[in-house]
Amino acid sequence: MRLQQDQECLHCDYCGNIFYPDRNEDGVRVLGQTSSLSCPVCAIVLEQATRDEHPVAYCTRCKGMLVDMTIFVDVIEVMRSRRGEPAAAPKPADPRELQRRLECPKCHRPMDTHFYGGPGNIVIDDCSRCQLNWLDYGEMARIASAPDRIYNEAVTTF
Repeated sequence: MRLQQDQECLHCDYCGNIFYPDRNEDGVRVLGQTSSLSCPVCAIVLEQATRDEHPVAYCTRCKGMLVDMTIFVDVIEVMRSRRGEPAAAPKPADPRELQRRLECPKCHRPMDTHFYGGPGNIVIDDCSRCQLNWLDYGEMARIASAPDRIYNEAVTTF
């Protein structure tokens, strides 16, 4: 089986079948192929995966994911469009998370750790040089399930 480039499936060269791995509980489709990058938290090799049809690198141990900044907003928008329940008010981010220092899996320089500027109240790690965001388990879901700014402004004006 080999990974179909830019797709969520594997192709069998022997029989010609196409296989779509199931999505896990995080909505990530792990494609069974390793990436060239290691997890900045666990230091194990990241797996090639997709989240809502967008490529990500996924850690099967800590369930974190590395997302290219150029597709990050698209992934969040797809997730938000599929949420079935009303937006939930997120709990505040833990400021102690700002003390963590991760190394970029691509350039091996320190990643920036900061409060995410959008909804969700999370601390995010990113490497602006490599255009990569690292999201710990559940952080992408917190962003997608949080009320957007328009909703927040409407609530505060009444």
